[in-house]
Amino acid sequence: MDIIQLYEDFNISYMTEGHKHCRPGFVNTECPFCSGNPGLHLSYHIEENYYVCWRCGWKSIENVLMKLLNVEYAQAKNIAEQYGGVSHAYNKESSIVKVRIRPHKLPSHTMPLQINHRQYLERRGFDPEYLEWEWGLLGTGAVSFLDKLSYNHRIIIPFIWNGVQVSFDSRDITGRAPNKYQACPKVREAIPHKNILYGKQTGWKSTGICVEGPTDVWRMGIRSFATSGIKFTAEQLRVIAKTFKRVAVIFDDSSEIDTRFFNLDSINSNAAISMEMQAKEQAKLLVNELKFRGIDAFRVPIKGDPGGMKQSDANYLIKQLIK
Repeated sequence: MDIIQLYEDFNISYMTEGHKHCRPGFVNTECPFCSGNPGLHLSYHIEENYYVCWRCGWKSIENVLMKLLNVEYAQAKNIAEQYGGVSHAYNKESSIVKVRIRPHKLPSHTMPLQINHRQYLERRGFDPEYLEWEWGLLGTGAVSFLDKLSYNHRIIIPFIWNGVQVSFDSRDITGRAPNKYQACPKVREAIPHKNILYGKQTGWKSTGICVEGPTDVWRMGIRSFATSGIKFTAEQLRVIAKTFKRVAVIFDDSSEIDTRFFNLDSINSNAAISMEMQAKEQAKLLVNELKFRGIDAFRVPIKGDPGGMKQSDANYLIKQLIK
């Protein structure tokens, strides 16, 4: 579908680059389905003809156009056809062969953790030496690139699956980068990171703790795993159901107050509250999906995020969950 022409004809603002949510091959606009701050989360994949919101998931072309253009379904379908679009189900697995065309590698000038990386981790209450040894963390300096993407001043987080490094994520340590996290380019992933879980497979038992990201895993220990964001995929769901019999889901939450972990600064904007409420809904959705598959799943509400907890509080919580 000629999405750019459609947007221009209907005066819909969009971006193809220069924004943290704009990835190569996508055209981004504000998501009409997201509550609170819609942002430029709604992306249209030019080559494969589908919509996906980085917050709330896959959307049919007809439903998106109904929202964006304020029209009925039949009219939305007709407009899509006029611009060459045919709606179909989003199947991420079908795109793996197309996009995985380059060997997996880390950004240039990746090195062992330096003093600035260690200081960043220490400020967040982590032990850099332990993380470097247990999780294989690496760092970058003032100049680091991969496929023309900058990875300057970041902690590199390798994703290991079945004993092989297949992808990575990265965390800015300066506080100045437009995107705190920047994942491995899709064409460099041996396995898409959203098809697997981040964690230590050798440490997993029948009970697992599901969290959002790597820093949460570092805090909650080797019995935990991360879905790399609150939006989980069908493949991740299959892996979780196959691996665990009991799962505690701990996503960021804003509705239930636990003063041990309460941080006013983290929720003093409507956008932050909206994001946390979406995390709560995604946690509920994941629990229901796992229960449907026969897994004893339940949600554990905390304030803030697991990665921001004191290690002593995290250890206490782990003992209550892993019995």
